[in-house]
Parts: sequence; C-alpha cells; structure tokens
Amino acid sequence: MSDAPGETTGLPTNSRRPFVVLVLLALALVAVVLIYGRDIWQSRALANTGYTFVSDIDRWRRTSRERAVQAKYDFSLGPQLHELPLAFSDWQGADIPQTNIEVQILLEPEEYVYRRYRRADGKYVWLSVIGSRQAKSFHSPQICYDADGWRTEVTSEAVELNEGEVYALRLQAQKEQWEHVVLYFYLYPDYVRDGSAGTVLFKVTAPLTGSLEETLALEKSFIREFFHSARL
Repeated sequence: MSDAPGETTGLPTNSRRPFVVLVLLALALVAVVLIYGRDIWQSRALANTGYTFVSDIDRWRRTSRERAVQAKYDFSLGPQLHELPLAFSDWQGADIPQTNIEVQILLEPEEYVYRRYRRADGKYVWLSVIGSRQAKSFHSPQICYDADGWRTEVTSEAVELNEGEVYALRLQAQKEQWEHVVLYFYLYPDYVRDGSAGTVLFKVTAPLTGSLEETLALEKSFIREFFHSARL
C-alpha cells in the first residue's frame, strides 16, 4: 500500500534530531582527537633537535604563519632568558632597567628581558623578551602605541633565515617626528601550545633609519643572530 499524501516513512522528524546531534558531536570529538594527536606527534618530532620551538604571529589562535623554528639559544620560559648574550658579531648590548611599574603590575610577566643592542656602525635596536604562563602578560604592542597617540599600521613580514623563514607581525608607528618599526612573534615549546608550559614573546624595535626597507633589513639581520632555520 502506498503512503497517504503528507505521510513520511522512517523516524519522525523530532526523533531524528537527537540522532543528528549525537552524530555531529561524535564527528567534532573525532576532529579534536585527530588535531590533538597530530600536535603531540609533531611535538615529539621536535624532541632532541636542539633549541626548537613553534613560532606564530598570534597568541590566541593558530595561523598559517606557524613555523617550527630552530634557535641558537634556549627560549624556554625560565631564568635562562636573561642569559642571552650581550655581545655577538658586531652587536653590543646593554640591559635597560624597567622603570615602568605599570608593566610589572598589569602584565605580571615571569621573565622580562629589555635591552638595547648597538651595531658597530652606530645603528641600534631594542630587544624585548617576555615570558609568562598567564594570558594577561601578552597583548599587541599596537595597543600601547595607539593609547599614547601614535598612528599605527600592522601587517605580517617574512624574515629569511639560513634555511626557511619565520614570520613576524610588523608594526609601524608614527608620532610627530618619531617613527618606530617593530617585528615580533610568539614562541611556544611545541605544537600543543599548553599555556602551563609558558609562552615567550620575541620583539625587536628600531627607530626608522633611512628607508623602511633599510630598517627592516637591520632588524632581520639582528633576528638571524638568534634563529637560523624554520620549516612548516
């Protein structure tokens, strides 16, 4: 016998909805497990490869700019961040006392390295290295510049290393006769990005020296003193 007009076979619509929801939840759970499993597998591959970290330009989400970057020094969260060399190649650095109490009160970083490095030709950059397990310790430098009345522009910038390239966010800030160029990125111990393991911000700032291209070249040459290879 054929169905009467308006009648349907199988489960009623209301009965099918819980089943569909369960299927979607199961698929979502499988996706999470696969992604987490991939992160663990990739992180294990980083083990015993020297000072290798995962870099990205965003603190809150994974982006296509993520790279496994090999460093010359240990950028794990800890007091050894203060042991980064003050002198190398033709650069000479000096620690700068942090007089901004608000930084310590508001950000509460576990480790904060703030230095000025000067090259033999007189050109210089500022290095900021911030390490913490707290999300509150990190925010875009653009926020501080904007709050102080600077005009800002942000984009991403590739930094060529000996092998591959690491990506940084490029911030250009201008106020009256001053103009700064900032390159920065975040470093994680591995692909899992467990906040309890700590995150490190690596930031280089320079006054505009000559053209934008010349200033970027100065900062990139400085970054290459700390990192020598990167890969997907």
